[in-house]
Amino acid sequence: MSNSFITVKDFARAALPRLIDHLVFPNLIHKDYSDDFSVMKGDTIQVRKPVVLEARDFDPAQGVSTQDIVETSVDVTLDKIATVDVGIEALQGATSVEDLTRVFIDPAAAALAEKINRDGLKLYQDIYTAVGTAGTTPATLSVFADARKALNRQKAPVSGRAAVWDPEADAAFTALDAIVHAEKSGDTQALREGSIGRVMGMDHYMSQGVALHETGITAAEGVKVKTDVAAGSASLALTGTSLTGKLRKGDLIAVGGKTYTVTADSAAAAANSIASVSVSPALPALTANTAVTLIGSHTANLAFHPMAFAFVTRPLAAPGGVESYVTHYNGVSLRVVRGYDMQHKREMLSMDVLYGFKTLYPELAVRVLG
Repeated sequence: MSNSFITVKDFARAALPRLIDHLVFPNLIHKDYSDDFSVMKGDTIQVRKPVVLEARDFDPAQGVSTQDIVETSVDVTLDKIATVDVGIEALQGATSVEDLTRVFIDPAAAALAEKINRDGLKLYQDIYTAVGTAGTTPATLSVFADARKALNRQKAPVSGRAAVWDPEADAAFTALDAIVHAEKSGDTQALREGSIGRVMGMDHYMSQGVALHETGITAAEGVKVKTDVAAGSASLALTGTSLTGKLRKGDLIAVGGKTYTVTADSAAAAANSIASVSVSPALPALTANTAVTLIGSHTANLAFHPMAFAFVTRPLAAPGGVESYVTHYNGVSLRVVRGYDMQHKREMLSMDVLYGFKTLYPELAVRVLG
């Protein structure tokens, strides 16, 4: 073929920086990477959580009180492979790296990043703190203030905070006078980059991967706690004058002024009752007939500190009998393989990434409803 002088190594080294540039969510959170080629899709590995320490008052009479540095680990399943595959004949007209960048490398990097961002932003399902109104696009600076207040109340570290918004919220924010007239303060970075920039102590980004959460509840009137709940319980029963459908993982319920996330799909309501709804965090003691609000379908924008989530990648092993190359940089590994599809008798070129996501500290994130 006319571009046979371009190796898979050339492909990989050209594509990885572009992939990283397109990533949004993974670049804002804790990354875990190692050169372990023995890992395959579906494998579970242990990842160390970032250490959290407490600052205390100094008492001259008592002296200092030392703290143990305890490193804990969480299991992360590398259950995702993002892949882009094309037939070599589709690239026949490209005669240089520049041609290949235009017709394959850039589009492939963008496609991989879109899938990875979308998968990571599904972690909203673990986040129980919520601000905003379901079904109403965030459009004012007060939304930033509400998210900031929630993070402050939950003692999230101030440095490194970020937020990721869907395109509708991004469009609304970038039309605000405070953003449009940013150049008057001498800071035009947000306008130049087409992003919101840093507002109220958070860096703001847009991603098409922000999830639209759809509840399975079709009717909810007069919803209450059905039976007494003991403090520390992770589930409760619900009843209502009209309660149909089911709660889905990631649904939000509000009880006693606090919100909780549903951690698993419930059974469908029967006779206006759902026998068991699993939630996080643990519930306080609740008495029967306590009012419950079921929060409906919403766009799940996220504001967070980097330690809230982890993006974990490992290099995929080079398969035998084909040309392949694996490269990594800045916590991301990319494999490029050139092989032959015997079933369809055609040469193939493949780019893929092995990864997994994990919520580490859900209290360091806030779901901003839209």
